Amino acid sequence: MAYKKIDKYFSFADIAIQNNADKNRSLIFLNKINSTIDWYPVQEMLIKFYPLGKSNEGERPYSPLLLFKCMLLQKWFQIKSDPELESQINDRISFKSFLDMPLDYPSPDHSTFSRFRKRLSKDAMIQINSLLLKQFYKQGISINKGVAVDARLVKSASKPISNKQIEKLKQGLDTLGGKLDKNGNIKKFARDHESNWTIKNDEPHYGFKEHASVDTDHGFILFSHLTPASHHDSPYFPRAVIHSMHTDEKIKTGFGDKGYDGLPNREFLAMNNITMGLCARTRSM
Repeated sequence: MAYKKIDKYFSFADIAIQNNADKNRSLIFLNKINSTIDWYPVQEMLIKFYPLGKSNEGERPYSPLLLFKCMLLQKWFQIKSDPELESQINDRISFKSFLDMPLDYPSPDHSTFSRFRKRLSKDAMIQINSLLLKQFYKQGISINKGVAVDARLVKSASKPISNKQIEKLKQGLDTLGGKLDKNGNIKKFARDHESNWTIKNDEPHYGFKEHASVDTDHGFILFSHLTPASHHDSPYFPRAVIHSMHTDEKIKTGFGDKGYDGLPNREFLAMNNITMGLCARTRSM
């Protein structure tokens, strides 16, 4: 495989921080994760699904394992945008250590993260995340005691446009010509056409909504799904809970805020013998 080679060397900065490494909690946590996970099968699965790096021609891309680990950092530390992720990687010692990058080696550009996300299908991401969680389970770390489902807004990397313009661009992509650049080649990267507008706390937001479930004991992300920002949270609760089942052990409790409370989700939990942990809505008399 032809990927960028990041030489592991110690700069003066790397040497200088060694004396304080035992006091950096984030560094200790991420180093523990790194040593706990067997990354080899994860890398093999990524290479199977990732289309780049299989030719020796052209500029070498970043390895899919490096970019996947960047995605994990973004989720674990709730980093809201790709430009912010790039900035955090350049700024944080613990992130560089987790990624096996020297301190003076720059982060991949934020557009690289966006392209990686688009090139790796949602199904592939789910399979790879499940592989990681099964590794934790085999080491005796329970991931099914309880799951908390929530949603957060994610800022789009694209420039905000109107809903009418979004629909017009989507129609253009339905034709072969809409998928080609001015030279007749398949577009490598297109504007994000899945973003749209929503209002939260009286503030307009343009981008996505991430629906995710988290293990209540350890904070592991069990499932994640991106939709346009305008999608309502509640219908994604059953999907998030079902896709949180990465082992034969069933989910014991499903938690969610009052936005998920309602008869469909209550019936879903009851039918699957999952303890109800939804916050009840205030009902008028």
